[in-house]
Amino acid sequence: MKLLKQMCEVHAPAGEELAMTNFILNYIEEHQDGWKVQPTLHYGKGFQDNIIMVFGKPTTAIFAHLDSIGFTVKYNNEIVKIGGPVTTEGIILVGEDSQGEIEGKIIKNDAGMFIDSDRTIDRGTSLTFKIDFRETDEFVQSCYMDNRLGAWNCLEVAKTLENGIIVFSSWEEHGGGSVGYLGKFIQEKYGVMQALISDITWVTEGVQHGKGCAISLRDSGLPRKSYVNKVVAIAKENNIPYQLEVEDAGGSDGNGLQKSDYAWDWCFVGAPEDHVHSPNEKVHKKDIKAMTDLYKVLMKNL
Repeated sequence: MKLLKQMCEVHAPAGEELAMTNFILNYIEEHQDGWKVQPTLHYGKGFQDNIIMVFGKPTTAIFAHLDSIGFTVKYNNEIVKIGGPVTTEGIILVGEDSQGEIEGKIIKNDAGMFIDSDRTIDRGTSLTFKIDFRETDEFVQSCYMDNRLGAWNCLEVAKTLENGIIVFSSWEEHGGGSVGYLGKFIQEKYGVMQALISDITWVTEGVQHGKGCAISLRDSGLPRKSYVNKVVAIAKENNIPYQLEVEDAGGSDGNGLQKSDYAWDWCFVGAPEDHVHSPNEKVHKKDIKAMTDLYKVLMKNL
């Protein structure tokens, strides 16, 4: 879990993914010689802060967003949300502006929501939860498991991946916007038309800790049933623990693909977490293992 902890520590809220992008690129540079296949990389001009890794002759693409939720400093230390973070008073936020490092608690009054600081913070400064990474025999707990765990899963899959595409995307937590043009590039250059969404979902009455990776039949988006059925059948055939999720809210990069002008089949496949969008996101290690195991067999069989 050392790598996951390092990824959770990177300050990269939606719209400010560059630090996470550089972390991923450095990791690829340092480790790809030990992978089964060395990928072709697409990034930089025309790709903004996104990365596309292409292995062999791909038929399926994995999408994992790099960004996290957070806050933007407005005027007089008022803060506004990036995405949908928990905003309980007393939560510690961190960041950095032209005057140095920032650390302060969320406070609220009749005028709005603020960060408690002894100085005026530069307008437009982004703030994120202060990390407190905790690991036990069964659980991993930290802010930003959503979606550093999804990106971590991709790096694990990359070690043995022979044929496939891995996409690290941006802005998912604040409405998306990158997967449309990334999907366009992938379809036009490589002809790939099916995707898996490596992201983290919720612990609910129907999806519990320690019972396997969640395969989402639907959330606010509605994937094509015939494709989702293939994903479920492969999980069942390979005896990998999984749970079927049905929700009417929430979304992912899959929604962005479905709303694009290109024909994509997609399915959300990810471990469930408790304390969503808080400093205490909690995931069971059995579900992490099931997620990685499932992605490896899906990329071979879809």
